[in-house]
Amino acid sequence: MVCIRRATVDDLLAMQACNLMCLPENYQMKYYLYHILSWPQLLYVAEDYNGRIVGYVLAKMEEESNECHGHITSLAVLRTHRKLGLATKLMTAAQAAMEQVYGAEYVSLHVRRSNRAAFNLYTETLGYQINDVEAKYYADGEDAYDMRKNLKGKQIHHHGGSGHGHHHHGGGCCSGDAKVVETTQAEDAKATSSK
Repeated sequence: MVCIRRATVDDLLAMQACNLMCLPENYQMKYYLYHILSWPQLLYVAEDYNGRIVGYVLAKMEEESNECHGHITSLAVLRTHRKLGLATKLMTAAQAAMEQVYGAEYVSLHVRRSNRAAFNLYTETLGYQINDVEAKYYADGEDAYDMRKNLKGKQIHHHGGSGHGHHHHGGGCCSGDAKVVETTQAEDAKATSSK
């Protein structure tokens, strides 16, 4: 049995090892630390019954944008544990946290044009759509599909040069404060009504 749980700092070395075994895009440890310190709610691991990390998702919130959205930095599952639905479960957990904690409107990711298995997972299973093609995105010169998925019926706003159509949030977007405020208000209301 494999469980999906939020990652901790203690998981980062195992996540990095999984990345090195599965993917050509590798990251220094400081990049994993940056993610877990900045967006601890968005990193998940798949752990087998022996306590071994067999998959992970590394995700973040995009801060250089007018729209509040999440981004999947990296997703990997060891070859020995593929076809068990772990990638779907990891992605679903990260996407739900992006929406619930940060109020994300959509999620973006990049995938190699040649990675048919990942492309099919994203389009057929998870409902992502191609937004654009980024030429020579990867270090080896391969193109990437820039893919996006709306979260819970939210509309992706395409901002043109006209300055119209900007979607302004009532605070909390991409800060992680939105869920905390809601919880605090609910607790205050509950405490007040029970007096």
